[in-house]
Amino acid sequence: MSDRVMLITGASSGIGRATARIAARDGIKVVITARRKEALESLATELGADKTLTVPADLTQFGQLKQVVDTAIDHFGRLDIVFANAGTGLDQPGTEQGDPDEWQQLIDVNIRALLWTAKLTLPHLRKTKGHFIMTGSQAGRISLKGSIYGASKWFVHGFGANLAEEMEEWDGRCTVIAPGMVNTEFFDEPKPDKLDPEDVARAVLFAVNAEPRATVREILITPTY
Repeated sequence: MSDRVMLITGASSGIGRATARIAARDGIKVVITARRKEALESLATELGADKTLTVPADLTQFGQLKQVVDTAIDHFGRLDIVFANAGTGLDQPGTEQGDPDEWQQLIDVNIRALLWTAKLTLPHLRKTKGHFIMTGSQAGRISLKGSIYGASKWFVHGFGANLAEEMEEWDGRCTVIAPGMVNTEFFDEPKPDKLDPEDVARAVLFAVNAEPRATVREILITPTY
């Protein structure tokens, strides 16, 4: 379907940016959002103005996220796929030594923004029998000593399972993408021996392009070496 429209949050770098590239290559029109306007604009120039809509926003602000969705509908008239990819980590690990201010930011991005993205886009996805995808993590499937970040991704996996059941009522599809360590700006040092963002982006497109009768509920993708 060449008329499909995909909204991607956290699209200025890493997995979101790679997914926008591969989706556009697949003929999907993309709505890209993140806080960094310049990074979004450079990506839009690369992909082409005819197939890309750039809407900078702070996704921890409900009003700004609503404006993203409203602008996407005004411009393209529909949403077929939503990739709730935006996420953040912590500089200070652990619970006893953790920073509550960092926890608040993590909850705002990894949990509240995800919930808001779903709430605001589901009415439009219902119209197209669309697909909601979210970035979980291998850390959300295992126990990691004192990991508040991992716990936030446990929420993503639980929410994803419950949302999939909710969307089944109108033949919508829901997928959680669970990558292991990915070589992105998320880490202070490069991780060239780990997953490339494009590896994860290809997993997203695999789920998107599955036959409509098939819902890929979760993809766990880990480094081979």
